[in-house]
This record gives sequence, structure tokens and C-alpha cells, in this order.
Amino acid sequence: MKEDNKHSGQGGSLNFLEQIIEKDLAMATTGGRVHTRFPPEPNGYLHIGHAKSICLNFGLAAKYNGKCNLRFDDTNPTKENVGYVNAIREDIRWLGFDWEEREYYASDYFGELFDMAVVLIRQGDAYVCDMSGEEIAAGRGTPSVPGKISPWRERPVEENLELFERMRKGEFPDGSRVVRAKIDMASPNMHLRDPVMYRIMHAHHHRTANKWCIYPMYDWAHGQSDYLENITHSICTLEFEVHRPLYNWFLDKLGISQNRPRQFEFARLNLNYTVMSKRKLLELVEGRYVKGWDDPRMPTISGLRRRGYTPASIRVFSDKVGVAKRENVIDMALLEYCIREDLNRNAPRVMTVINPVKLVIENYPEGQVEELQALRNPEKPEEGYRKVPFSKTLYIEQGDFMEDPPKKFFRLSPGSEVRLKYAYLIRCESVVKDQQGNITEIRCTYDPGTKSGMAPTRKVKGTLHWVSAAHALEAEIRLYDRLFEVPDPENVAQGGNFKDNINPASLQIVRGLAEPGLRDAMPGERFQFERTGYFCVDPDSSPGSLVFNRTSSLRDSWAKMKDSQG
Repeated sequence: MKEDNKHSGQGGSLNFLEQIIEKDLAMATTGGRVHTRFPPEPNGYLHIGHAKSICLNFGLAAKYNGKCNLRFDDTNPTKENVGYVNAIREDIRWLGFDWEEREYYASDYFGELFDMAVVLIRQGDAYVCDMSGEEIAAGRGTPSVPGKISPWRERPVEENLELFERMRKGEFPDGSRVVRAKIDMASPNMHLRDPVMYRIMHAHHHRTANKWCIYPMYDWAHGQSDYLENITHSICTLEFEVHRPLYNWFLDKLGISQNRPRQFEFARLNLNYTVMSKRKLLELVEGRYVKGWDDPRMPTISGLRRRGYTPASIRVFSDKVGVAKRENVIDMALLEYCIREDLNRNAPRVMTVINPVKLVIENYPEGQVEELQALRNPEKPEEGYRKVPFSKTLYIEQGDFMEDPPKKFFRLSPGSEVRLKYAYLIRCESVVKDQQGNITEIRCTYDPGTKSGMAPTRKVKGTLHWVSAAHALEAEIRLYDRLFEVPDPENVAQGGNFKDNINPASLQIVRGLAEPGLRDAMPGERFQFERTGYFCVDPDSSPGSLVFNRTSSLRDSWAKMKDSQG
């Protein structure tokens, strides 16, 4: 049976991680326990790739009645801060997961990690090296050429212990010394060529303040933290596969056999039309190509939330992507499909005109206002109706009228008849233009006997949405699109630096008009603008000043547009 790209579900086949766990449980390999962890580094905001890992780690724990820890890998104080910690907590909770009381930090174990490093030094398995970072990097060699042996590799154990203690006390400047594991400078696995375990950094730490001036490297802290937390299945992304021998080497040298964690790798999420590197995302933020980590064009969880994505849509997306052993690239269209499916079922419908043009019904009584009934959500008729005011003067979309239309144009044109949604049939009689020839007003008549809900008299092919001019609310509408124009923005062959591929039309801001029922809409609320797309209320919105973000079109208009251009 193929294991790649399988995802679990009701009646579905098991992915390869589920197969491993079920075998472990059947053979009592882990004592009947499943204990995973999600270990983010608090040096940036989480993105959609992290969301997949969150769903996987917490999901596996839930499926097998286990536990999942949240552990912050806070081993680099120069890049980490409490703001990132809080944002990560918020994102995980928003996705619907709870680590209960199990919030841990690598810094919780700095004392234990130091003591374990002392054990390795005493055993002759680690040493203090005076080579600079540049010298160490230059001396690593290549996969086919052995690395350069450090002149300090055979330092006496007692001298190493003394120097390590003096490093801890802060007696040496940054970069002057490191602690390295003594493994094999000729190993074909570059990660086993005497990797650095500790470096000197006189920097304030957001939790331990100035208690420590030596900080462990990820490869040293990771496996031992897993052990100290009784993790059974340490699930990492595929780039850590070559780190696994080092993970196991440390555990072996420390003599850890009982309650020993094991590392497994899956393919990380790669999404087209975006970048997933924290460094590159930070460049976008600091270079003001976007308006912060939560810009709705960003692939961050906070950006997706602000754009109007739901936790359920992201969880469904993660499930559909599946758990693979080989790297692949997922089409952005799948993520957009998941949010459209969710919002189609759950978003209330409203009418909003984004590019308005005035429409006057000449034979409609002056001053009369009707309250028409409109379904809140046809997918959930039990939610009932909303009331929409109708009057003599309306606004419709400019694109819904053409003075000289092509064939099969089923919207409004001179002499043609269409239905106003939830209202009447109207016929265009004439237009009014300004001195430049632009249409400023469409003059129509209506048939009072064709009110929506009455016995049908005749059919028309076009139905238009609208708002009443006297009752419409002004709104700022932010039309977000994909941030990059090409599927692989990081591919130099497609245009050099990834920032050269930014889509200049990724944000357009227009002033639109909305039906009055949106007056009290709150930030975060999501709606389907009928015939237009899905939108949510932005946090910038306030009473009397509505701001909407476009979450998604009603259909995959991007793919259709690309096909027409190709």
C-alpha cells in the first residue's frame, strides 16, 4: 500500500505516522502512551506550514487518547521575544487546540542540559573548542572531503570542564569559545562532524533574564527536552531527517534507554504563490511590502485569520493535504477551495455594491420604501430571513450594465429586462451621461406584478444585486489577491529576487455601498457578498466606518484568468 499523501478520516486509510503509532501501541513499545509536542521557536509568527504541524501533532494525540505539549524552543535570545510567544499561543488556540497545563520552554531545562553536557565532557564525548564560527564552518569539509580536526579536540577532560564552567560564569566574550560534540569529522553526514552544542551569547533572555550567557543549540536541546518531557513520538519536518542520527547519538551517549523518545519526519507544507521562510516573511514585514505579520496577504495564521479564514477551513485543508514522506508543492487553489466550502455553508448573505452606478426606477412611487425578505443563508434555511429596504433609487454594479453589449450578455442593457434579486423585473429605458460621456444614471421601469415570491409570469436570464440609495452604508472594501504573481516566487529563473515577483495588484481599495443590516457587523464576522465573493470585517472597522477584507472569490477566478491569459 502506498503510504505517501494519505490522510486519515472516517473510513480512510492510515497515514504512515498513524501506522507507526498503532504498531507501537500494539507492541507496547511506548508503554501504551502517545505523547507528542509542537516546538515553535518564538522568533516570528506562525504560518500555514506550522498550522499543518499543529494539526498533525495535536490531532494524533487526540486520536490516540494521548497528550501534546507546547514547547517553545527559546534558545536564541537575540531573536526571540514575549510578543512572539503570545502570538503563537493565540494562533494555536484559535485553530482549536489546547495544550492544557503543558506549556514548556527549552529554557526550563537549561540547568539539566548543562549537567548533561558535563556528563558528555567527562566521558570524552564533548570538548571546548576555541575556533571561531567562521573557522568551524570553513573546516567542515564537504560530503566527500573530511573536515578539519580542531586543534582543541584532544583537550584534557579536566581542562574542558574548567573552561565550560568559566563559559557559564561569563568570563569569555561572545564567539570566543564553543562546546562541540566529539563524533566523526569524516562522517558523510555533515551534522555529525563535531557539531556545536553551546555558544557564548551575553544577551538578555525573555524568561531567564541574564542568568545564562551560554545557550544550547537546537540539536542539543531538542532530543533531551523530548526525553525530559516523556515525549514518545517526536514528529519533525523532513529537513530534520539528516539530524536524526545526531538526535540518537546524544541519547545513546547519555545512556537513555527507558522512556526514550524517537524522531519521525514528514514532508513540510510547501504552498505555491507564496514564501514560507520566516526570514523572507520578516523581509516583507520590515521592508513594508506588507502591513505587518497579520497582513491578509501573508501566509501567517494571523494573516489568514484577518483575511477571514476559519479554523475549520485550515483544519480541513491540513487533512486534505495529508501526511507525505516526500516533498511536494500544494496548489494554493486547494486552500481557497476549503475556505469557500466552509463559508458557502456558514456565511450569511448580504448585498454590497463595490463599483456603484445609480439606477432610478421611473414608475416606482416617489418616497415609497418596501421591506423585502431575503434569505440569510440558502444553505441553512432554518436561519430565516433578513429585511432589505427597496426604494425608487438604487445602486447596482457598473459591470452589470453595458450600453452596447456582446451576445450572451445576460445582465442589464438598453431595452433588456432583468430581475433585481428578491425584488422585481426591471427594463432599461435610457441612460444619463456626464460631459465626458460616462454613464452616471440608468433609467428603468419596473413591473409591479413580478415581485419575487409571486406566481411567476415570465423568466429572465439575468439577476442583479443592488442596494437602496437612501439606506446604503458606505464601506471601505479591501480587495486582496495573491501576494506573488508566479507559482514559485523563490525560483531565480522566474525573475531574480523573490520580492521582484510581488503582485502589484495584490491589494486594491475601493469605496462600496452595503445593505443597512451590516451596520452593527463586528470585526471578524464573515459574509458572502452576493454574486461577488466572501468578505470579513477587518479590525480597522468601527461603528460608522465599515472596513471589509475580501477573503475569497465565489469561484476559482484566478485559475480561470490564468487559463485565459495562457
